Amino acid sequence: MSDLLSALLLGILEGVTEFLPISSTGHLLIAQHWLGARSDFFNIIIQAGAILAITLVFRQRLWSLATGLHQRENRDYVMKLGAAFLVTAVVGLPVRLAGWELPETVSPVAWALIIGGIWMLLVEAYTARLPDRDRVTWTVAIGVGIAQVVAGVFPGTSRSASAIFLAMLLGLSRRAAATEFVFLVGIPTMFAASAYAFLELAKEGNLASENWTDVGVAFLAAVVTGFVVVKWLLGYIKSHKFTAFAVYRILLGAGLLLWLPAGN
Repeated sequence: MSDLLSALLLGILEGVTEFLPISSTGHLLIAQHWLGARSDFFNIIIQAGAILAITLVFRQRLWSLATGLHQRENRDYVMKLGAAFLVTAVVGLPVRLAGWELPETVSPVAWALIIGGIWMLLVEAYTARLPDRDRVTWTVAIGVGIAQVVAGVFPGTSRSASAIFLAMLLGLSRRAAATEFVFLVGIPTMFAASAYAFLELAKEGNLASENWTDVGVAFLAAVVTGFVVVKWLLGYIKSHKFTAFAVYRILLGAGLLLWLPAGN
């Protein structure tokens, strides 16, 4: 397989999985065992493409929040977005500075997929008995921030799954409301993380050897597929639960453990 085709497939995979509750990092780690490992810079850029996609999807919502700060409801929502981002930064930065690195083996990802899938099913069953609530509380905001850090430490957990389902468990039981809040928090969080990692790589002088054609193709693929997938997901969850994603995670994780019992 050519490097360009591999880059295209990885970009598509990032766009498809970044905001679905199935773990983009986990899928990229798995895919790169077959498509070839890529640099940290490559992974940062395609993630930035997915972030750009969701920014485009929510452009009207972001504009209404920015221009409607004179309204108390909008100010409260923005402050809680900021609180979730701040918690992620305050807790996550020390983890990053401590030198935490993602594992290179698949077995931790497989276990995270299985455990996360079971967690999703349990939360869905519990919140189904509760009335729909769409108000973001301070508890939800702080919980979302912590969930994002946990997802960054354990690949396969999924940032969106961890944050959405913890938000639902903490009282934001309406799926659409929880998903929107988590996605909006993810925009500054992931832009900041990508920028930080980019500056680290630039400082170390690791950018000169990049294949910019591959990077550009993968970035555009992530933008386009990410935009399509997020638009689809926002419509899907209006009338469906996340059960299908949970089952997929469990089956994929179990399949990986059976296929790679030694965690290679």
